[in-house]
Amino acid sequence: MKKFYLTAAIPYVNAKPHLGHVLEWFQADVIARFHRQLGESVQFSCGTDENSLKNVQAAAKAGVDPQVWLDQYAQVFQDAFKFFEISLTNFRRGSDQTQHWPGVQELWQRCLDANDIYQKEYTGLYCVGCESYYTQGELIDGQCPEHLTVPETITEKNYFFKLSKYQSQIEELLAADTVAVLSDQYKQEMLSFVRNGLEDFSVSRSISRARGVGVPVPNDSSQVMYVWFDALAIYLTSIGWGYDQQRFESIWPADLHVIGKGIARFHAVYWLGILLSATLSLPKKISVHGYITADGQKMSKSLGNVIDPFKLVEQFGLEPVKFFLLKYINSHSDGDYSQEKFIEAYNADLANGIGNLCSRVAKLCEKDGLSGLSKPQTVFNQDFVKFFDQVELSQALEWLTTQISRADLYLSQEKPWQETDSAKRTQVLEQAVTKILFIAIHLQPFLPHAAERIIAHFTAPTISVFQPSLFPRLGL
Repeated sequence: MKKFYLTAAIPYVNAKPHLGHVLEWFQADVIARFHRQLGESVQFSCGTDENSLKNVQAAAKAGVDPQVWLDQYAQVFQDAFKFFEISLTNFRRGSDQTQHWPGVQELWQRCLDANDIYQKEYTGLYCVGCESYYTQGELIDGQCPEHLTVPETITEKNYFFKLSKYQSQIEELLAADTVAVLSDQYKQEMLSFVRNGLEDFSVSRSISRARGVGVPVPNDSSQVMYVWFDALAIYLTSIGWGYDQQRFESIWPADLHVIGKGIARFHAVYWLGILLSATLSLPKKISVHGYITADGQKMSKSLGNVIDPFKLVEQFGLEPVKFFLLKYINSHSDGDYSQEKFIEAYNADLANGIGNLCSRVAKLCEKDGLSGLSKPQTVFNQDFVKFFDQVELSQALEWLTTQISRADLYLSQEKPWQETDSAKRTQVLEQAVTKILFIAIHLQPFLPHAAERIIAHFTAPTISVFQPSLFPRLGL
């Protein structure tokens, strides 16, 4: 059986999951479900990044011990994966000393053996939000370009990784799409970053600044590993690296990393350098998504426009929310959410689209006492498959919307409700049911519950009216 291994980014556990997390999880989950429908053996990994300064600061602000905080919020994220029905097969905590730390230390040792880790004193501009150093030239008006905060000036004696050694290799890998960065916009950004010259980066910090949180550096009790060396290794340790080598070798390399644009260089540049040093296979694709705004503005607590994804799902249902985020937030660009846009899209695509199509056909079939057709095989349209190959999920849903419109047009043209020839009417309705089942098969990765209900309804011994309707219309 062909294997497919994908990952979602490893989130910090300094706060509850936000809408951006959920967008990414939905993207990765839909891809995992699609490959399962293809009959592939899918491994889907995520976890929690528990060794960052952001987590330590959040715990201090709350007045609790860092480990208590980590335990509490790791559970919050695990519960969130269940709430949003994310079909993970592997979950790894960064504080797992049994099945994570040994693998990270093995990765470190490999890089050390390759003469790619060395120690030096360094003064740099550090953004805790990014968990990253910046040069003065990378700042915008003296602020971090991602978080718009002034970085701290940090002086420490740390261990560094020789990223500069791998500049030409990384450039060649990205330019040739050996490691394909999706979409081309982000590929060009990463190439530009590499061509501007790669600098070695710190892979440790003092245990005093880390406040005791983190994976210990082998043979140096004064240092713990830098979060971006540690967290990326979850992609390895979650599938056996460091404790089950046979399982690891049957799954690695990753076929796809799904990440946000703010951490693209860590995955498309730093991670490749580490893997090259450790002589491990490289990921095949890295899909980069954008950010979500609310009513055209960046979400912030001060503006009071932060959208709680849990409340959104409780109000409108999981699958309608998933449909909107994946269709109306382009898979590789920034996108905007507003309740007005959501309701308009819901009514157009779900209530008046697939919902109305299924209701019309089911009602006509019940009137004629028609039996359902046999359950269709999973044979995907090749255009649809290509959209998934390039992680163009919004385009895949546009394609599906077109199929629904075509099925509606077929009914309008054939007018089975006016047809007096019963054999002709049956033929038209059976063709309509065939079209609906074809749509449902393609809808399954996105909306598994709705798709299964449609398939069960139109393959039943007798087709009846939908009760209740698939997607009741929402009022503005």
